[in-house]
Amino acid sequence: MAEEQDRWRALALCLVAGAMTLLDVSIVNVALPTIRSGLHAGDATIQWVVAGYSLAFGVALVPAGRLGDARSRRQVFIVGVAVFTLASAACGAAQSPLWIALARVVQGAGGGLITPQVSGFIQNLFKGPERGRAFGLFGTTIGVSTALGPLLGGLLVQLGGSDFGWRLVFYVNAPIGLALVVLALRWLPRTERGPRQSLDPVGVLLFAASVVLVLLPVVEGKQGERLSQRPWWLLAVAAALLVGFWRWERHWDRRGRATLVDLALPRIRSYVFGLGLGTFYFAGFTSIFIILTLYLQTGLHYSALQAGATQVAFAVGSATSAYVAGGLVGRFGRWLAVTGLVMVAVALVGLDVVVPRVEGDVGLKLAPLLLLAGLGGGMVISPNITLSLDEVDPAKAGAGGGLLQTAQRTGSAIGVAVVLAQFFDQVGATRGDFGEAFSVALRTTLGLVLVALLIALVDLGRRAVRRDDQEPPRHLAGAHLT
Repeated sequence: MAEEQDRWRALALCLVAGAMTLLDVSIVNVALPTIRSGLHAGDATIQWVVAGYSLAFGVALVPAGRLGDARSRRQVFIVGVAVFTLASAACGAAQSPLWIALARVVQGAGGGLITPQVSGFIQNLFKGPERGRAFGLFGTTIGVSTALGPLLGGLLVQLGGSDFGWRLVFYVNAPIGLALVVLALRWLPRTERGPRQSLDPVGVLLFAASVVLVLLPVVEGKQGERLSQRPWWLLAVAAALLVGFWRWERHWDRRGRATLVDLALPRIRSYVFGLGLGTFYFAGFTSIFIILTLYLQTGLHYSALQAGATQVAFAVGSATSAYVAGGLVGRFGRWLAVTGLVMVAVALVGLDVVVPRVEGDVGLKLAPLLLLAGLGGGMVISPNITLSLDEVDPAKAGAGGGLLQTAQRTGSAIGVAVVLAQFFDQVGATRGDFGEAFSVALRTTLGLVLVALLIALVDLGRRAVRRDDQEPPRHLAGAHLT
């Protein structure tokens, strides 16, 4: 009984840390106008405040997961929380645009250290149906944190005023981070140390450089700049580096050394499909909140608090369905994600139809559609994490979870950059018609969600074909995945 209590207490601690890092993906959205005016920041700085965090987050995830697997997941978690907390305080104390941009990059790196340890702890501490419930709670945390971020940000901006409110958005992490460090020392289990393994420094450098080059064209953009004007040629260099990375990993493996990425992962189809689904879903999912916030605040002159409150319906729906879906993934498997993605797509079509025609209290009238999107989104995130990792060796859960999260963060950064560029370009072309700009950008998010739905349907068909021929994956023994 005591052991069970310790496991769930450790999970609660991990989820709070995960929520803190994910809140900072969306909490700054409603504070962007006051950051711009308070620091006299230009478009490039605002882009880096949003996307620079995702870039550093994405670069750190896989090396951090590998580090946790090879050394001590507990120690990496604590270091990550400390880095994130100090960087948050530095963001709050920023005196110039360059200061806050650099602090946000460091903050993202701290978040990247934390997140793969969370999925690694879940893989190691839970088995069977319990693991599904634990990942369900993790999925709930992801959905609620992302959706409630704007509301919390709005409350803090209103509480602190236009001059100090945006600083509170970052300072709020300081007491939470300090408490997490203290409790982590007491509650998180010490992982057993195996033989000391190489951290594959060459692989780390090649992988990090390729991720940076993938993300640079999308985060180094300015308001009004067309997508065609960005340095897309860097993607060719990134592709060459990824090829070099893969060849190096095979060479390193032949020498009997531990590689940064488990070379067996591409052969695990459940993992590959989950990776693709998560990438495209997060590319669309994250973008929705940013363009909705811009539409409400800049186009309709909502306050930060009003804009954030509009998204509560999504958070309620996401929290409810993610928790329930975590317990049902063993019975329904990929059907949950398919159903959820259909619900999200229907909600986005509804938003596209309603927004240009609605009058009066827009936020209240959008609530039913945002609730539907939240209910659908909660059915996607946690089941996908569970199904993606169910055949991954728990001893390599950190690196596997890190790569999964890297794909999601990369998808988020690319989706945000592309959708924001479309939004601002449309605002300029229509001379300030924010409703039309919202609809145009929303159609791109819908397209990304539909790609995720297609991947889910293909995986569903694959699982149906093999269902009668194979036993359930060994790490979800007793669950009947479809």
